[in-house]
Amino acid sequence: MEVTSEERRAFGARVAGLREARGLTQKQLAAEIGRTASWLSQVERGIQPVNRLDVLRLLADGLGVSIQELRADAPAQEPTDGPAVELPNDLDQARLVISGHAVPEVLLDETEPGPASLEEIQRAVDRVWDLTHANEFAELSALLGPLVPRIERAARTAPPSERGRAWGLLSRTYQALSSAFVRQGEADAAWVAADRAIRAAEQSGNTLDVFASVFRLSQAFVRLKHLDQAEHSATTALNALERHYTQAAAAPEVLSVMGALHLALALIHARAGDRPRAREEMKRAREVAGRLEEDRNDFNLEFGPTNVEIQAVSIAVELGDAGEAIEVGTELDTSALSLERRARLKMDLGRAYAQRRQVGEALGSLLAAEELSPDLVHTHVAARDTIRELLLLAGRAAPPELKELADRADARP
Repeated sequence: MEVTSEERRAFGARVAGLREARGLTQKQLAAEIGRTASWLSQVERGIQPVNRLDVLRLLADGLGVSIQELRADAPAQEPTDGPAVELPNDLDQARLVISGHAVPEVLLDETEPGPASLEEIQRAVDRVWDLTHANEFAELSALLGPLVPRIERAARTAPPSERGRAWGLLSRTYQALSSAFVRQGEADAAWVAADRAIRAAEQSGNTLDVFASVFRLSQAFVRLKHLDQAEHSATTALNALERHYTQAAAAPEVLSVMGALHLALALIHARAGDRPRAREEMKRAREVAGRLEEDRNDFNLEFGPTNVEIQAVSIAVELGDAGEAIEVGTELDTSALSLERRARLKMDLGRAYAQRRQVGEALGSLLAAEELSPDLVHTHVAARDTIRELLLLAGRAAPPELKELADRADARP
């Protein structure tokens, strides 16, 4: 059920017309179908495709029409055989994971505790993070559906000696889910997942997992543009860590969390336009990375000297310092980091070149980012805004590669 840009716009106009005919606002219809008003707005503007039958049916039910009235080519019922329908790379299934209690039957003692192999769960959670770093959200969403209830059940029914580890695995899973939701722009869901990660981490007894989960929470607040909440969550966590651990005695895992929180605050201040405080937090993050002297991946934070400089590029772009971003970014060796981090650097370099109106260099960086992680470029707001800006800058002289990239990212002006 893949559609073209023109078909998406026609579909969006049909949805808007039916909604208005029912006398509903976007907010009212979104609430009725359990989605955000932002998502519905993107559907009506032809930006967000609706390819999955279950989502199409949900929207049709909310509008009080048949699926075929929304999409004439939609089948009357889901096929029971034949080739599987390819799922879009979204997190729709994962949203269901955080909708309600994962294992209500356990609360009512309706199930007998079953054996839980924490080694198998550990491997599954490692796979969750691999998919998160690779922006493979469709596969991630499908994996989390059965996995989260399984870990939730294990955390409550495993022998007491194993419950702490099970709660820790649950926290790591919710942290990954929060991170994925942030990247997809589903900040409300990211908030819920991060909050659950915090609770699970506290139950696990691993204090540092709590603070790593707070880092995820601050990211959700940034995406929501609630910068005051983002600053509060990151600052209170960081202050507590710094009071408890002396700089000389802090273990590498502690330094990783501290450094990540400094980077979070640098971004928060940059988004707020507070250059001095953003610079100060970057300085502190570099000091922490200097004490580590290596790139690490404690709590999947990927904190270390290289990641600090990747963030420095991003902060420079946020502050409009394109020259600094290019100077720092082009010298970095990111080969040891995840695809997501490497693609993010290329994307930010593309943004920096666009700020300097260097269309060719900007396009080259964005295409390199797309090769590493297509969905990062196709779904990230900043990337798509940059593509639109480049098209406007180039005008009629826009190269075919730029136009094709704009089509793939649905980023035409």
